[in-house]
Amino acid sequence: MSSTPENTVPANHQSFLAFDYGLKRTGVAVGNRLMKSATPQGTIAAEGDARFEHIAKRIKEWQPDALVIGVPLHPDGGEHENTLRARKFGRQLRGRFGLVVYEVDERYTTTEAHSYGAKDADAAAAAIILDQFLRNIP
Repeated sequence: MSSTPENTVPANHQSFLAFDYGLKRTGVAVGNRLMKSATPQGTIAAEGDARFEHIAKRIKEWQPDALVIGVPLHPDGGEHENTLRARKFGRQLRGRFGLVVYEVDERYTTTEAHSYGAKDADAAAAAIILDQFLRNIP
């Protein structure tokens, strides 16, 4: 998996599918480098293999060049149990779908989504994660 320093995202990575991973729900967003914007695509309310079946459908539909996941951290930047779960999810995505997976610090994205009045906070958080990613690449 890759973090998101500006110089590590190759120019041929133009379209992205992003995930706000949770134990029971995973928010999804799609975006591209040209427009530098992300759009929420709903939430997958499934676990285990069922979650990956839904993700496979989204990947087939959107044909992203790479994936982006939010990685939760403590306010001081420290890792916790959900950090490890999100990173494992990223490794599973890479292994199952053969796409590069970029990590983004997702601290406060769900809170931000709620503050905007999002009806689907998980998908809105995924869009915020992807917006952050897209702002940091040339």
